[in-house]
Amino acid sequence: MTLTISTQEQRLRDNVLRQLEWDPQFDASRTGATVKDGIVTLSGYVDTYAAKLAAERCARKVYGVQGVANELQVALAEERIDPELAHDAVVALKTRVDVAPGVDVTVRNGVISLGGSVAWMYQKAAAERAVEYLHGVRGVINNIKITPIVSPRDVQHRIVEALHRHADIDARRVHVDADGRTVTLTGNVRSWAEKEQAGRAAWTAPGVGDVRNHIEIVP
Repeated sequence: MTLTISTQEQRLRDNVLRQLEWDPQFDASRTGATVKDGIVTLSGYVDTYAAKLAAERCARKVYGVQGVANELQVALAEERIDPELAHDAVVALKTRVDVAPGVDVTVRNGVISLGGSVAWMYQKAAAERAVEYLHGVRGVINNIKITPIVSPRDVQHRIVEALHRHADIDARRVHVDADGRTVTLTGNVRSWAEKEQAGRAAWTAPGVGDVRNHIEIVP
């Protein structure tokens, strides 16, 4: 018997809520979720920015989820002033060997903005990870730019090779197009996890400044 859309969405919502309650990384008692066309919207409150990110990762794990809109609000148990948070962010960046010099920090109302430029996507991601778990953070905006060091044709070739090497991705179903520093992925995969793997493979290529992941999920 074919389920109606509303029943499918209700079942997906229930599965997401159960997954949120199961995860020990955050308190799900003040969180909620709605589902529309496979897109999960998270709402409510968590006590840290790290918990907000964990809740999003948790929702993405549920089979049938095609996207997550994270509208959770961070309600800090203890407020911190921006200069203190900025100092901690600068120290955290300096202690990471995978963060390149030249990343700058601005803090406003507990939201950390990262700027500057690096050569690789992993360095941009590492800078964000270095500050997102600091006490008192409400959010992180990553405006770090990636400077191109290879040609678009070389970028496209490297990404295609990486996809074919990846055991969890059916590379025949993914198409890659490189225009300048922007890579666009199209095609279809079986799960959200596979879509994310393809996106990470694209980000790994040197000189990639933006990845537009338009891969569709076809379970």
